[in-house]
Amino acid sequence: MVRKIVGVVLGILLLFGAFYVAKTMIGANQPTRREVPQAIKKVYTSPVINREVPILVNASGNLVASRKIELYSEVQGVLLESKIPFKAGQSYKKGEVLLRMDSREYYSSLLAERSALYDLIAGIMPDLKFDYPEAFDKWENYLKAFNLKQYVKPLPESSSDKERFFITGKQIVTTYYNIKNLEERLGKYTIVAPFDGILTESLVNAGTLIRSGQKLGEFVSLKEFELEVAVNAEYLDIMKVGEQVRLADLNSQKEWTGTVKRVNGRLDLETQTVTVFIGVTGKGLVEGMYLEANIAAKAENNAIEIERNLLLNEKEIFVVENNELVVKQINPVHYTEKTAIIKGLENGAQLITRPVAGGYAGMPVEMISDASIKNQ
Repeated sequence: MVRKIVGVVLGILLLFGAFYVAKTMIGANQPTRREVPQAIKKVYTSPVINREVPILVNASGNLVASRKIELYSEVQGVLLESKIPFKAGQSYKKGEVLLRMDSREYYSSLLAERSALYDLIAGIMPDLKFDYPEAFDKWENYLKAFNLKQYVKPLPESSSDKERFFITGKQIVTTYYNIKNLEERLGKYTIVAPFDGILTESLVNAGTLIRSGQKLGEFVSLKEFELEVAVNAEYLDIMKVGEQVRLADLNSQKEWTGTVKRVNGRLDLETQTVTVFIGVTGKGLVEGMYLEANIAAKAENNAIEIERNLLLNEKEIFVVENNELVVKQINPVHYTEKTAIIKGLENGAQLITRPVAGGYAGMPVEMISDASIKNQ
């Protein structure tokens, strides 16, 4: 019995001894762990300098020529060939002939009317000599200067009521004004450029019979343009005629300076916007060009402008205090496509100027000065 007990005890001791030896050998083979120092992230910062920040309203639209006319015919005739072809894209100087229609038939009828007036005046000369001798010389001189191929000159002034009644009774005045009407209409067979510009649309060709009221084309000036943009109603009381506006193309490679010419007083009920018309001149402008406008609407005091991607939940932002990231509450007052104007930061606060990947409040950081922030 004693042997059994001694055997059991020895067996247990051997097991504990083997376990201890194995644990000691395993512990001896394990490598010593080294504590890795925590990495400190470097961040770009710049001290906050609150100032007056102008708010620029961004808008866009298409250019329209300020001086544009649609050409219509007021008479009927066949379109004639001209030195400068009536084609879209053709430029003209002020006073140059845009198009001319055949007016020979109409001109012949005008000559007939002039001849009729000449005959009427010649027919009253004997009566004038005997009944109104004081008026004879002036009518005789008028008759001698009469030229059928030139525009009719104004009739001589009557010296008395009797003379005026006599002249009127002979249908001379009526015939004279009929001729002036025909002469005015004769000028409509030729259309000249009212200003320097370019033909943007041509709807007729030489040899075409043109009818009265028919549209012939469109003529625009290349010197003056207008940009029509829609601006939020909240800036209606700020928009002033004469304010300068910076304009740029879609790629922002070219810029022009425009001027607010008109502000529509009517509010669009659906969009709650007001139409603003911006005048602009310069090289490289073409009707229909799409431009973006930056309109200086107002200014915010004690504010800074930052990149929008720096905002956290639209109302928070990172600053650095005691080499740690701290979340600050801010008040955004205006947004653009890429930037935001904010208030609420104290002067001198170290503002993060570039997004911090994985940043969190209390994160240890090392500051690197960045002078590119927009509040500098």
